[in-house]
Amino acid sequence: MAKITFTDHDGGERTVEAREGQTVMEVAIANDVPGIDAECGGGCSCATCHVYVDEAWSEVVGGPTPMEEDMLDFAFDVRPSSRLSCQIKITPALDGLKVATPQRQG
Repeated sequence: MAKITFTDHDGGERTVEAREGQTVMEVAIANDVPGIDAECGGGCSCATCHVYVDEAWSEVVGGPTPMEEDMLDFAFDVRPSSRLSCQIKITPALDGLKVATPQRQG
């Protein structure tokens, strides 16, 4: 199991366990993490699971695909660290991952 820490826009943190193969979005929904709406259910067809990947994790997580970049155009307050959490698959290398949710979803 990997541990992921979610930080909300007010600075509140929640660390949850994730199984390999899940997405960060699936983990957030299963653990009632506030700030992740996931309206499309993980189909990369909306921007309501937008997160900011902690700078220390950006290289491990990698960048968005072109399709994900297109969806991020609809997100609120996009930053260089922005990703859609439905597109980040949990691997053992992501144990300790830190992400933050924006003030609101797109």
